[in-house]
Amino acid sequence: MPTANEWIADESVAHAIDLVHYGNGVVRRMLAILNRADASLTFQLQDALEQLDAGSFTVQRLEALLSSVRALNSQVYDQMIQALNLELSGLTDSEVSFQRDLLTHPLPQEVVAQFNTVSIEQVHAAAMARPFQGRLLSEWGQSIAADRMVRIRDTVRMGFVEGKPVQQIVRDVRGTKAQNYQDGVIEIDRRHAETIVRTAVSHTAGYARDQVLAANADLVKAVMWRSTLDSRTSQPCRLRDGCKYGLEDHKPIGHKLPWGAGPGRFHFNCRSTSAPVLKSWQELGGEDVADWTQSQRASMDGAVPADTTYAEWLAKQSAARQDEILGQARGRLYREGGLDLQQFSNNKGKLLTLQELRARQPAAFKAAGL
Repeated sequence: MPTANEWIADESVAHAIDLVHYGNGVVRRMLAILNRADASLTFQLQDALEQLDAGSFTVQRLEALLSSVRALNSQVYDQMIQALNLELSGLTDSEVSFQRDLLTHPLPQEVVAQFNTVSIEQVHAAAMARPFQGRLLSEWGQSIAADRMVRIRDTVRMGFVEGKPVQQIVRDVRGTKAQNYQDGVIEIDRRHAETIVRTAVSHTAGYARDQVLAANADLVKAVMWRSTLDSRTSQPCRLRDGCKYGLEDHKPIGHKLPWGAGPGRFHFNCRSTSAPVLKSWQELGGEDVADWTQSQRASMDGAVPADTTYAEWLAKQSAARQDEILGQARGRLYREGGLDLQQFSNNKGKLLTLQELRARQPAAFKAAGL
């Protein structure tokens, strides 16, 4: 039976994976807002450019004609940030609840009764008032909108200088339907928006986690950095995996690697997390907690779980959790087809489809009965 700290470490890694999946859904919803607006933006851009022939082209006239495009571009990013803010408010509520359950589940009821709650509204407001990667969420929205407008403007200017027809300039900006609009200059801004959304999700979750732990500092003696996710985990986060830090001052314990902005906020797209290290039963009350059972005392030994790779972590999870992470068919292949984790993704870390896996590993599918 795992100790309390071992159980918490396992569940923290599983929850970090859940947050990645949740972030994927948020990204889809936020990009859908941008994609729906692209058609209107393209129409307004084409309408503006058709009023400007090469002979009357000046920078000043172009800027005036692009005013409606600029207004729509700013409006759609405002809409995306507002929608993202609502998502993050819900995430704060969910994350505070999860962290409470994570912290109290392995504790005896006498200790759970001492748990301190935090205000969802205050935590969310504080997270939104705290910059990540140097800027507030609202500032990131304004920055991406401004960058996209500069890209549109520069592409139009170059198109007129090179004598391109309006239709071609518009295609250069948005891209082509045949390429799913990924060949236009504004595709880079979708990728930037995706990065900001994912980072905002991890920032919010990390801040909520920190606030719950800070409110219950009497139960926690340290926090441990957890980065055992997969081969795409960054080297700085891999180095910190398993490292302990002070709960409130985040000073390194037994090493020299700085906390920085913390797990989930250490860099763009950071997927690391942290797990609380609970005090031992002696530190929580010792002999004063007379009715603690022997098993409760053994569980609350204060020991820190050993470092483990993602492959080792996944191997000891239940079949249901493996299926939840890999998908039911891949989970069955993992258990019965003799495949290791490296064979489930390409050299860029992207998860292969079942069709791609079948083409590469037909014997494994046969062995698994798929």
